[in-house]
Amino acid sequence: MTESEQVESRALFTEVTVYSLLACAAQFIVGYLFARVWGKKCSTTDQWVLVWLFYDAIVHITLEGPFVYMSLIGTVATSDNVVAELWKEYGKADSRWLHSDPTIVALELLTVVLDGFLALLLVYAIVKDKHYRHFIQITLCVCELYGGWMTFCPDWLIGSPSLNTSNWLYLWVYLVFFNGVWVVVPGLLLWQSWHALKSAHQLQTDSRKKR
Repeated sequence: MTESEQVESRALFTEVTVYSLLACAAQFIVGYLFARVWGKKCSTTDQWVLVWLFYDAIVHITLEGPFVYMSLIGTVATSDNVVAELWKEYGKADSRWLHSDPTIVALELLTVVLDGFLALLLVYAIVKDKHYRHFIQITLCVCELYGGWMTFCPDWLIGSPSLNTSNWLYLWVYLVFFNGVWVVVPGLLLWQSWHALKSAHQLQTDSRKKR
């Protein structure tokens, strides 16, 4: 690594950067522990689905909830608290989160209220093996995918002026990884629901043929 690259790396990895990444890891660990407690009787696959759902709900409530509040009473950029510092760090990659962009705030209102509730409802449906499990799962996944699309598409259409892709941390970690997770996992869960509905339909069809 050259001297200039070392200087750039030190400039990227501030204390806030490290704390932000550790906070995300801690949220995942909490989600994992919740899933282990509540999903004891579930299959291995559903236990991992629960890990995701708990993590999803934790992020919506503890990170995006405060973002919405700060954006409604002011902006992240003018706020001074621990969560604001995390969003200011992410705002280095996408400046819209710093200045209460209407599209972002509108989406986050929907995400916090609806997606957070649906994630917890889906946890209950899985743990209790409710008949409406896959209806809720499909609804939640479509909401998550819609949120991801509407987060970035408006900015893409005008040349991405708000996105900072000048270095690997902002591009591949903040923008691609942390947003891509909310595309890949909902996509996999939609695939799971598709197969579950297909199997249920086949079972019903076979039952009718035997009559």
